[in-house]
Amino acid sequence: MTTDTTGAAARDDASRPGGPADSPFVRACRRRPVPHTPVWFMRQAGRSLPEYREIRANVAMLESCRRPDLVTEITLQPVRRHKVDAAILFSDIVVPVAAAGVDLDIVPGTGPVVAEPVRTAADVQRIRPIGRDDVPYVDEAVRMLVKELGDTPLIGFAGAPFTLASYLVEGGPSRNHVKTKALMYGDPELWHALAGRLAEVTLAFLRVQIAAGVSAVQLFDSWAGALSEADYRRFVLPHSTTVLSGLADAGIPRIHFGVGTAELLGAMGEAGADVVGVDWRTPLDVATRRIGPDKAVQGNLDPCLLFAPWPVIEAEVRRILDQGRAAPGHVFNLGHGVLPETDPEVLTRVVALVHELSARPAEGA
Repeated sequence: MTTDTTGAAARDDASRPGGPADSPFVRACRRRPVPHTPVWFMRQAGRSLPEYREIRANVAMLESCRRPDLVTEITLQPVRRHKVDAAILFSDIVVPVAAAGVDLDIVPGTGPVVAEPVRTAADVQRIRPIGRDDVPYVDEAVRMLVKELGDTPLIGFAGAPFTLASYLVEGGPSRNHVKTKALMYGDPELWHALAGRLAEVTLAFLRVQIAAGVSAVQLFDSWAGALSEADYRRFVLPHSTTVLSGLADAGIPRIHFGVGTAELLGAMGEAGADVVGVDWRTPLDVATRRIGPDKAVQGNLDPCLLFAPWPVIEAEVRRILDQGRAAPGHVFNLGHGVLPETDPEVLTRVVALVHELSARPAEGA
């Protein structure tokens, strides 16, 4: 078993002019001037695209994540169609924990289902460390994509320790996270052992992607909004910090995102990310005041707005771009993922509109 921690491919790219490291997306993440506000969509790789549904027909989700040819094609589809400023690796947050020995499946219509939920210290010990040899298909897919994408940056991603732990403790998706909170409050030592182990797995998984050449990474803490700020700081922040701060030497931007995290934005900004994702509930200028002036922001059009008449969508895009100017860097995105029923043509129009409205004059013009 090996773990490549160099991130050499990403750093090599940063040393040459142009390329993904000089793209509008990476420049915005680094709070540098951009020719236009960059835009990409969470869950853009698949979901609403008919070409995605066609290629995924009769292929299980986990299998599709382990086939570099499928991962490459699915990741490229929204870049070709929408002309977004960044691609995001097609995968799933449970891929690394499956590689670490957890028996699970992604059930259509339900999500990840864990055969034996984590309940004891012995369950935690069974979660193995991972390295590149455990996820060779991820390494291969990233290298294929970097070659295909050229100057378009590729975003790697992973699930944050809290969200992964919630799946493992609950046994699957949960509305109220009852078992998760019961474990946190009732056995803090076991909780921190589990979250710490998952932080190690997540960090190793992201390092594999960085070594293969991704230009940025995003840490998804989808369920963190279920917590108070005090509980977040006690039970979650140390482990997210392990991941994000552990990538400080990688030389690429780090994005941190959660849902329903309005009261947590300040704490999330302390975890070590360069960019904090904001869901649709919090205006970006308000979010910037909570996060602080040294972070870029990402977001935050409500995914449901994409079903409204175009004049409504246009007005919302204008509002978000205007509020995003309060931040030192802004990456336009949705406030959560693309819904499967979304009309792809609307997404394409949103990208073009963001580019048009945010275009800056060229230097020296």
